[in-house]
Amino acid sequence: MTSKNDKISTKIGLKIVLERTKRKLSQEKLAELSDLSKTALGAIERGTSSPSIDTLDRIAAALEIELSELVKVKSVDL
Repeated sequence: MTSKNDKISTKIGLKIVLERTKRKLSQEKLAELSDLSKTALGAIERGTSSPSIDTLDRIAAALEIELSELVKVKSVDL
């Protein structure tokens, strides 16, 4: 079960990176817009941290997308 959770965290992290780069935002800028530290955002993007729904919602808002779109990771390939 843990490996499945790790895989989801990794895919969500990758999705955040893809959405961030699509918007030409630096990691530092997205962290600022999301009210997170750059270190925390980096851990989320690497999939080494499992963010809360509240944190994911703040990231989605900063990226100007719906939370449901951010966590839709079925099509994200590792």
